[in-house]
Amino acid sequence: QVQLVESGGGLVQDGGSLRLSCTASGGIFSRYAMGWFRQAPGKEREFVAAISRSGSNTDYTDSVKGRFTISRDNAKNTMWLQMDSLKPEDTADYYCAAKSTSYYYILRYEYDYWGQGTQVTVSS
Repeated sequence: QVQLVESGGGLVQDGGSLRLSCTASGGIFSRYAMGWFRQAPGKEREFVAAISRSGSNTDYTDSVKGRFTISRDNAKNTMWLQMDSLKPEDTADYYCAAKSTSYYYILRYEYDYWGQGTQVTVSS
């Protein structure tokens, strides 16, 4: 069973950047496809980005394409979400998730393991 810990959240101004990290332990990280999700107050948790276990395939929700980049280093048991050109509507708690499979999924119920989340606030 893998444990996930997110970090890197914080307060940033409109147009700024943040880099979120998700560090895994307790499992073989390279066996897991990974995803980033976010949940704003009063809203459902939504898909942001996903990456296959090899790192060769990625996907993004339309609202972050061209601004966010997902990546991973299996040797470091870590996944990242580089967030550039941040907007106030990106404000949310961000969660990483893992599923023991080769390809990625975009539906939250497909994922088996979740981190505790890290808060991102973008001020206007």
